[in-house]
Amino acid sequence: MLSAMHPSAGPLSRLRREHEELVLSLLRKHGPLSRGELGTRCGLSRTTLYDIVGDLIANGAVVAAVPLAEERRRGRPVEKLSLNPDAGQALGIDFARRAVHVAAVNVAHEIVGSASEQHAPDLSWEERVRLAERLVGTLTGGALRLGALDAVGVGVVGPIGAPGDRTAGGRRLDHLSELLRKSFGVPVLLDNNTRLAALAEATWGAAADDADVLYLRVSHGVGGGLVVGGSLHRGAFGLSGELGHVTAVPSGAPCECGGTGCLETVASVGAVLDAYRAAGGRADDLAAFTAALAAGDPAARAVLAVAGAHIGTVLAAVCNAIGPGVIVIGGELARTGEALTGPVEKALAAHIMPASRDRVVLRPAALGATGGALGAIALVLHESPLLSHYPAEADPEDDA
Repeated sequence: MLSAMHPSAGPLSRLRREHEELVLSLLRKHGPLSRGELGTRCGLSRTTLYDIVGDLIANGAVVAAVPLAEERRRGRPVEKLSLNPDAGQALGIDFARRAVHVAAVNVAHEIVGSASEQHAPDLSWEERVRLAERLVGTLTGGALRLGALDAVGVGVVGPIGAPGDRTAGGRRLDHLSELLRKSFGVPVLLDNNTRLAALAEATWGAAADDADVLYLRVSHGVGGGLVVGGSLHRGAFGLSGELGHVTAVPSGAPCECGGTGCLETVASVGAVLDAYRAAGGRADDLAAFTAALAAGDPAARAVLAVAGAHIGTVLAAVCNAIGPGVIVIGGELARTGEALTGPVEKALAAHIMPASRDRVVLRPAALGATGGALGAIALVLHESPLLSHYPAEADPEDDA
């Protein structure tokens, strides 16, 4: 039970509730933390923190356990605090272009499971939501317990405008939100699915525990996301992360965004296949291209070297502007491995500021196709009210 932990009786009780909410919100956002880590993040005195934590454990809101990895170390094992896993689950859904991905995580940041299914690109939103419902049922046995989190996180393709946007895209999102509210009975938090994948990699994936992360997905489209100070950066108009539309070749090919020479025109799957065929290679799809690469085709490697150089140059410019500690690269094209990442690293070294050159780390994405759904869950854990009915009793002074 996460509500009504203390009877309300004036300013001191309100202050205590604020301290409890601070501790609970940090555990919701960051997952399991030691008392020392929690103290560093919350700024409370050691005595106050231990008193608050003791009551939260006694009330069942927080549980304490020693991770298995800690048990194997020498010395006294470090106990970790987390929200009680039985308090509820968070649900994430990623509506990709041709697939639906779902994932569920409990409030202690333990992944319950994930599932995906491909579909035709012209599938209606009503059918996609029904598909999502069915996939969620396979994870939870039909008994999803959202508990006090009281929201569903959702990732979609394309930019996410401001609330009340009456463009076609805005109406599409309003329609989707309403369908999901009817299906799951809770509010919906929406964001761009590539941006959410960035948040997922910073929460559970390749950049876990890193507060400043730059994420790039190179697939049939090219996009990205930025996590700053542990939080997702959206920008003033919800357009943050459009790395595919940074100019890479000023005199290059026109892009569907209306620009010229965007990174997407030289580093997307389609662009790489076109360049390979122009060099005399034969590949109808990425699988055939990857097979040619594995067979040692020099044209395939040369095409990736060019794409990687453009990617690294763009990433270096972004790094010089925002200063991340980790760069994560994901997407289908990233699965070509060193043939792509090697040229990316070379371009980064050539163009990033010398002061940052040995500090920024490049890593492959770790979460695969479910990254967007897991990022939607992270959005819920970061942003939805943890205690939707807290406190259960009104403070008499609040009515004065």
